[in-house]
Amino acid sequence: QVQLVESGGGLVQAGGSLRLSCAASGGTFSSYAMGWFRQAPGKEREFVAGISTYVASSVKGRYTISRDNAKNTVYLQMSSLKPEDTAVYYCAASTGPVRTSGYEYSYWGQGTQVTVSS
Repeated sequence: QVQLVESGGGLVQAGGSLRLSCAASGGTFSSYAMGWFRQAPGKEREFVAGISTYVASSVKGRYTISRDNAKNTVYLQMSSLKPEDTAVYYCAASTGPVRTSGYEYSYWGQGTQVTVSS
């Protein structure tokens, strides 16, 4: 059983940057693919970025996902933030490969709020 705790959310102005962290405990972190998802009010949850067990970091547009297996932590660096990035951001762990569907992830954190002001 893996427990995930996100942190680093907050209020930021448009154009700014933010780094989210997700600390894992209770399992073998290095064996899980990790994903970041977000859900804005009234919208469906959407995949933001994912990282495999054997990859240190991956860039997807304005987002960089990275992991430190020694610290049992995955990060999401977000840059050039826009108001439409406002959402609750969740990290999730999967025993399989990285997938964009949240149904493929077995463990979820409680989420951290990101608010981008214009």
